[in-house]
Amino acid sequence: MKKLTIFTPTYNRAYCLEKCYKSMLSQTNKSFIWLIVDDGSTDQTNILVHEWIEEGSLDIQYVYQENQGMHGAHNTAYRLIETELNMCIDSDDYLAVDAVEKIIKFWEDNGCDRVSGIIGLDADQHDGVIGTRLPSHLRQSTLFNLYYKHGVTGDKKLVYRSELTKKYPYPIFSEEKYVGLALKYYLLDREYEMLLMDEVLCHVEYLPDGSSNNMMKQYRSNPMGFAHYRKELMKLPFAGRIFKFRQAIHYVSSSLMLRNHHFWRETPQKGLTFFALPFGVILYAYIIVKSRTPKAFN
Repeated sequence: MKKLTIFTPTYNRAYCLEKCYKSMLSQTNKSFIWLIVDDGSTDQTNILVHEWIEEGSLDIQYVYQENQGMHGAHNTAYRLIETELNMCIDSDDYLAVDAVEKIIKFWEDNGCDRVSGIIGLDADQHDGVIGTRLPSHLRQSTLFNLYYKHGVTGDKKLVYRSELTKKYPYPIFSEEKYVGLALKYYLLDREYEMLLMDEVLCHVEYLPDGSSNNMMKQYRSNPMGFAHYRKELMKLPFAGRIFKFRQAIHYVSSSLMLRNHHFWRETPQKGLTFFALPFGVILYAYIIVKSRTPKAFN
C-alpha cells in the first residue's frame, strides 16, 4: 500500500496546473497518490485532469465539489485520504524532483506515532529557500515554536500523519470562503511535535490570483472565518500574551465587520480584548479603506 497522498486543492487553475503535474511525473519515487480536489472550477480543469488519468502515468484521484474555499477543499481531502501520510501542494507550485523519495525514506528512518509529521522547506523558482532554513540544533519542534520561539520565517512544507489531519475539521460558514489553515496545525501542536527535515520539497510561486496576494479582500469578505480563527488562537495554552494580544486586535476588527454586539461575551480573553479595542478599531478602518475596489476613471 502506498504511504503518501499528495493533495492539490484547485479553483480555475487549469492554466498553471500542468507544471504541478509534470513535477509529479518527474518524481524519482512514484509510490504516491495525487488527489486533486476541484473546488468548483468553471474552466477546463475537469477535461485536463481526465486526460492525465487516461494517460495512466500516475495514480490520480479526482473529486469535484461546489466551491467552499481552500479550507473546504482541505476538509474534503482529509476525509478521503487513506494513506499514512499526506502533503498539500498548491496548484501553482511544483515538487522538487526527489521530494517523494526523501519524504518516504526520512519517515521510514525516523517516523513514529509520537510525532505528527515532518516539516520541510519551500523554495522559490530559483532554488532560494523561502524565509529561513530549519535550526540545525533541533531534531523536532511544534510548528508554533518553530516560528515564535526559534525565529524561523517563511512558508514551510508540512507532511502530516493522515489519522491526525482528520481531526479538527475546518468550520464552514455560509457565504464565506476562508478560514486560516494554520488553525488545524496549531491545534495539533497541543498534542505532538514534528520532525524537522532541512530539505527542499516544493517550489512555490505566489500568483496574482492566489489567496496570499488577496489577503485584504479575504479579510473583509470572510469576517466570520477570521473571527473564529482569532478566537481559537487566543485559546492556545502554549501561546504567549503578546501573540494572544495580536489575535485579540484582529478579533475586534473582524467582530466590527460582523456588527457582532456580543463579541465581548464571546472572547476567551476578556482582559486582552479590552486593551485591544482601540487597536482593533484602527485595524478595522485600515482594512475597510485598503480593500475598497478602485473606481474606474471615465
